[in-house]
Amino acid sequence: MRKGKTIKTAVVFASAALFVSVFSMTAHAQENGVAGISYTIDNFLAKGSNSSDDDNSARILSISEIISPYANLAASKAENYVNIRSGPSTDHEVVGKLYRGCFTEILEYLDGDWVKIKSGDVTGYIAANYLAIGSEAETMVDKYADKYATVTTPTLKVRREQSTESKILELIPEGETYVVVKEYDEWVEILYGTDDDTGKDLTGFVHKDYVSLDVEFKYAISIEEENRIKREQEEAQKKAEEAEEERRRQLAEEKARKAEEERRAAEEAARNEEKEEEQEEKPSNSSGSSGNVSSLQKEIIAYALKFVGNPYVWGGTSLTNGADCSGFVQSIYEDFGYTIPRVSRDQAKYAGRKVDISDRQPGDLIFFTDSSGTVNHVAMYIGNDKIVHAANSRQGIIVSKYNYRAIYRIRRIVD
Repeated sequence: MRKGKTIKTAVVFASAALFVSVFSMTAHAQENGVAGISYTIDNFLAKGSNSSDDDNSARILSISEIISPYANLAASKAENYVNIRSGPSTDHEVVGKLYRGCFTEILEYLDGDWVKIKSGDVTGYIAANYLAIGSEAETMVDKYADKYATVTTPTLKVRREQSTESKILELIPEGETYVVVKEYDEWVEILYGTDDDTGKDLTGFVHKDYVSLDVEFKYAISIEEENRIKREQEEAQKKAEEAEEERRRQLAEEKARKAEEERRAAEEAARNEEKEEEQEEKPSNSSGSSGNVSSLQKEIIAYALKFVGNPYVWGGTSLTNGADCSGFVQSIYEDFGYTIPRVSRDQAKYAGRKVDISDRQPGDLIFFTDSSGTVNHVAMYIGNDKIVHAANSRQGIIVSKYNYRAIYRIRRIVD
């Protein structure tokens, strides 16, 4: 957890990893100051004190550390966002936006109920009444800041309740990072998966002694950056849609070519009256590619990775607009001409063939179970001990360690 540091009229907090919030281009801005909320650093000091500036700074620091590690944070409490301007009035140019729940440091308190702030790469002026400061900002941390727990022990037990006597739900490996749902005195509740059957998030408790905690604050975004991100999101979406369309076009060509080959083979067999050698096409999982299996595996993995960053949608099968874990792998293989069951429970029984964990290859499906042994999640192995999967509603399609949860079974579609 990050401690604040206060020096004279500047309020500074330790920097966290930059995280740009999702934004709405039609959001309503708020920014006018409200009389009577003007604030100065003197409010922290006893009136009539003869202390030097350095003494005052030390005193403020001491107060901040006692009150809260977040005592020097300020956060936007605007309904949607508040404009950041180049000067302390609405007559000045808009240089950025501070969305609700984004955090900032205050550089200076000004007359007229405006403050000078620095948030991320944006420095400018905001009406102070749209900022939650100190303890009020702290109440916004759990709701708007992103907390993560990284495992620091070889194998960590995820438990149903905050007790070492509670039932073990999952075993998770060292170095893997999980979303924190809620932080307690000695324990943290983490999100370790999503149930494929219900779409429900799977959470459990781990002790703080065995994880390191990080907080990522959302920061302001400049107008230029906002426009750049919007362009990149549109381009990424377009590329994903084009990749899916191209793969399906190739699949259609492969099927047409295969159908023509079958027709010619049937005609040849009829002419020779060698019925016993006629090769009837069986419903098959083959993509029709006569190429090297290793090359096909690489092609499947490269294709699956094109959709990293896209959303998780329970019940969905769209690689671009949202899929759940089983819908994701089913759609990937469908685009290569393979038919596998829809849900992870059935995929674990009938998709391809079972292989040993030590023989895993790129393209294999890895299955995970809940604490009762029921299959509830599937991922695709991509090599180098990594998987790609539709993880949960918070993270979407991501890459993780292949053993981020205890593995139940591995099945191979491509032989």
